[in-house]
Amino acid sequence: MSPAHHPVRNFGALPAPVRLALVVPAVLALLGGCSPDREASAPVPAPGTSQPTVSRSPGEPTAPAAPTEVSIPSIGVESSLMELGLNADGTVEVPPAEKGMTAGWYTGGAVPGEAGAAVIIGHNNTRFGKAVFHDLRKITKGAEIMVGRSGEAPSRFTVTGTETVSKDSFPTEKVYGRTGDRALRLITCDGGFDAEGHPVNNLIVYATSA
Repeated sequence: MSPAHHPVRNFGALPAPVRLALVVPAVLALLGGCSPDREASAPVPAPGTSQPTVSRSPGEPTAPAAPTEVSIPSIGVESSLMELGLNADGTVEVPPAEKGMTAGWYTGGAVPGEAGAAVIIGHNNTRFGKAVFHDLRKITKGAEIMVGRSGEAPSRFTVTGTETVSKDSFPTEKVYGRTGDRALRLITCDGGFDAEGHPVNNLIVYATSA
């Protein structure tokens, strides 16, 4: 799966970084491969689609607490969350292979539970075996996703739909674009592999919070 297409690279090691790809004028984010012996990578959102960084003056409310864990009871997922930023080459970070059972929150998006698109990326498989989002394809519309934040009640999301897309046509704007909703997107790799061992598709789960 790739992050954006933010998909995640290989799932053979924990989620891997994401690469930027220019498609006509838009930059697409894609997740690389999920093969057990390769790193997964995902592209980053096109400029202007990520959530804005807001500077705060003394006396203003503090920034929302970062998410610490994600839970999907219907498919037995329970994971702490690591923070994922960008690599020096502009690709999106993904969890290392040895931490395949740990999902990551992309810090360039919204904080889960706040207005905007929050993105969580996880491997479905790594060289160490099944990974945190291995069963994500089993999730159904209406399923509950809970994201915990330190010192606060968990934010609860309801799945509104899922989408399997080619990593070559990742819907960057739809996944990472600005929105007034409290939206959550989960991303992992899906489908078969190309000649180089990279997964050809990304699975995206869309959810919203009331």
